[in-house]
Amino acid sequence: MILPLATACGNGGEDDAAVKRGQSKISAPEITVVAPARVEVIASLTGCKVKIRTEAEELRVGVCHTKEADYAITTFPEEEYKQTWLDTASMYGGKYLVGSRWVVSAPPEMLKPFQAKLGGTIQQLRGMGPTPSSS
Repeated sequence: MILPLATACGNGGEDDAAVKRGQSKISAPEITVVAPARVEVIASLTGCKVKIRTEAEELRVGVCHTKEADYAITTFPEEEYKQTWLDTASMYGGKYLVGSRWVVSAPPEMLKPFQAKLGGTIQQLRGMGPTPSSS
């Protein structure tokens, strides 16, 4: 015996009508900005005209020169390439702004403002070697 699927659905009346009118059911706090994995777009969102430094199958790197600082934007065609890059970068340490298939390497004081524009998370990578001791 086959049961109708309509019994498993919630009240579609109001929500369906809102969607038909072009309104979203998602409230504003649930929406977050996520920059696309494209060097030129990310550079534009950070306010620079980028110069592509590396164009390879597994990544693209663009460099931005601004009056505040120089920084790099790296994008990846797949998350696995980004993870490999982060694993390698961890031997040098430092803070990075990391998003979906992209990484921004910038001075730490610029990461929060970039995060507000691009989304992503600020990650502290642990470097190799001895840690400075306090004297």
